Amino acid sequence: MARGILLAWIVIHSIAITSVHCRYYSQSKPYEPVKLQKTQLHFFLHDTLSGNKPTAVMVASANATGKPSEPTPFGTTFAIDDPLTEGPEITSKVIGNAQGLYLSSSQDKNLTLVMYVDLGFTRGKFKGSSLSVFSRNPVTEGGREMAVVGGRGKFRFARGFIKVKTNYLNITNGDAVLEYKVTVVHPHPRSDKLLEIVFA
Repeated sequence: MARGILLAWIVIHSIAITSVHCRYYSQSKPYEPVKLQKTQLHFFLHDTLSGNKPTAVMVASANATGKPSEPTPFGTTFAIDDPLTEGPEITSKVIGNAQGLYLSSSQDKNLTLVMYVDLGFTRGKFKGSSLSVFSRNPVTEGGREMAVVGGRGKFRFARGFIKVKTNYLNITNGDAVLEYKVTVVHPHPRSDKLLEIVFA
């Protein structure tokens, strides 16, 4: 018992006298204007819940919400890896993919999703770059918008919106083809060195 108390005292005393080395790092530099450019993109997203190789799979669901027959009942979360194509046909040239999550967030008949998706481009001028989308998507509305909140590669510091139109929707199994018209503002590629200086 005495040994245990002595050992505990030694450990506590050692911790108390151990010096802690830490340093908060912060650096500010004068802001310099960065030249911006506007980019517009047009492509199609294929979201497939059915078949042997779906591109959207349910990864979580709430207890006793919705009807079993609904493809996306309230509270369900899906992981996606949807192809992005030049045209509405699945056989069109693939230019990238949409990877991320969407959550069914509406309790009424008007299906609404909240999306966190990375639109990554694998071909063309923006190969290796992506756009980050974090937005509400009211699926049953005709003309709707989603917010672009960032990006990487040639789309670093991007901000903008996507006009979404449903090209095809199977209400039985949830399969859909969506038309995306993207408008984003982002730093001009020649501003890269300046950005590294300003945001270093």
